[in-house]
Parts: sequence; C-alpha cells; structure tokens
Amino acid sequence: MGTALWIWFIFINMVGYLVMSEDKKRAQKRRDRVPERTLFLLAAIGGALGVIIAMYRKRHKTKHVSFRIGIPILLFMNAVLYGYFMI
Repeated sequence: MGTALWIWFIFINMVGYLVMSEDKKRAQKRRDRVPERTLFLLAAIGGALGVIIAMYRKRHKTKHVSFRIGIPILLFMNAVLYGYFMI
C-alpha cells in the first residue's frame, strides 16, 4: 500500500498546485475562475501541500481567511492520515 499511497500523494499534490496556478492565471486575465469549493476539495482529498505551496509561491488567495486557516488545517489532517496509512 505504501507505493500506491506515494503515487497518490505526488499526483494529487501536483494537481492541487496546477489547479491553484491556473486559477491565478484566470484571475489575472479576468476569466471564469476555478470554484473555491474545488480548491478545498483537492486539499481535502490529499492535495493540501500542493495547494498551499501554490498559494504562497503564486501569492494567490493569501488574504482570504478561509484559505489562510482552512488549507493549513487540511494540510495537518492530510499529514496525520498519510502518516497513519504509511505505518
């Protein structure tokens, strides 16, 4: 199970990073945006690390309290769950 979990971890965090980056591009071009619900869902299913890295590298949604608090909480929850299933 360890290998499959690592593959999932890498995949979902890459997706989280790319989707957050795409939302930043869309915001700059004033196009339709990625729903916040989608970003939180990606973080909740294991991609919180990718989302939070993109948040701060791209300086996107860093002023939104829901993201400044919610994503780190989901990151902690992801770490606990990944740790539990890796042992």
